[in-house]
Amino acid sequence: MANESTSSTLSELYTEIVAEAQFVASEQSIMRNLVRNYAITGGGKVVEVPVYGTVSASAVAEATDLSNTAINPTSVSITASEVGIMTTLTDLARNSAPRNVAGDIGKLFGEAIAKKIDTDLTAKFDGFSQEIGDGTTALSPANIFNAVAILRKNAVPSTDMSAVVHPLNAYDLKAGLTNTFANSNANDLANEALRSGYVGSLAGVKIFETSNMADTSGNNPGTTGDYKGAVFHRDALALAMMQDIKIETQRDASLRADEIVATSVYGTGEIHDTYGVEINVDSSIQ
Repeated sequence: MANESTSSTLSELYTEIVAEAQFVASEQSIMRNLVRNYAITGGGKVVEVPVYGTVSASAVAEATDLSNTAINPTSVSITASEVGIMTTLTDLARNSAPRNVAGDIGKLFGEAIAKKIDTDLTAKFDGFSQEIGDGTTALSPANIFNAVAILRKNAVPSTDMSAVVHPLNAYDLKAGLTNTFANSNANDLANEALRSGYVGSLAGVKIFETSNMADTSGNNPGTTGDYKGAVFHRDALALAMMQDIKIETQRDASLRADEIVATSVYGTGEIHDTYGVEINVDSSIQ
C-alpha cells in the first residue's frame, strides 16, 4: 500500500520543490500582479465582489435639504476551480541525475501554474465590450493612445493602468516607435526600445509582453498571429485565490518512485467592464 505525505511532512528534497515552485509561480505570472487579488476564505469556493456604480454630486442652495442618493452595488461572483500537474520521479532518476532534480521540478511546476493563471486572465480580454481593431492590422502606438483615451473618457483612474500584448504584436509596436528599428525618431522611448527591446511605458501605461494568450486567427481565415491584448485598469479583472500552489507526494514502493503533484485553486473574473479595452491586432511576423 502506498504511503502518502503532504507538504507539511516532506523530506528535504520535496521542501525544496515546494519553495522553488511557489517562488517561480509568483515571479513568472505577469497578470497576477496587474489585476485585483482577492482571497477566498471562510468556507465555500465563491467570492462575491461588490461593484459600485458612479454617483454624482450637484449644486445645493443654502438651507436646502439634500435629496437622498441610493447606493445599490451589484456584485460579481467568482468561483474557484482546481488546476494541477503531476509527474512520477523514480528513485533511479533522482539518484543518478547530475542536476538538482528538486529545483528543476519545482521550477517546472511553478512555471506551469503561472502560465495557467496568466492564460485564464488574458482570456478575459475578449470579454471587454470596448474594442480597438478587428484582427487584421498591426499594433501601433496609436492603438495604445486610443485605448487610453477611451478609458479616460470613462473616468477610469489614470493610475494602475497596464497594457498586455503578445510578443509578436509587441514587435510591431516597437517597429512603429523606432521607425522600423532605425534611430531616426531620436527620442528617449525609441532609444530605449532599441537598446533593451523593452517599450517601458506609453501614454502613461506600462507595456507588458506575454505569450500566455490564445491565437485567435481562426476567427479571421487566411491570417495568423492574431492575439487579443488589452489596456486595462487593475480593477477591470480579478483573481480570487482559494489555495496557492501546493505540493503533495505519494510513495509507490513497487514502482520505486514518488508521485509529485502540484495543485492550485483559484478563479478569475471581470469586475468593471468599462475599465478595460480589448486590442484585437494581427502580427506582421510569425
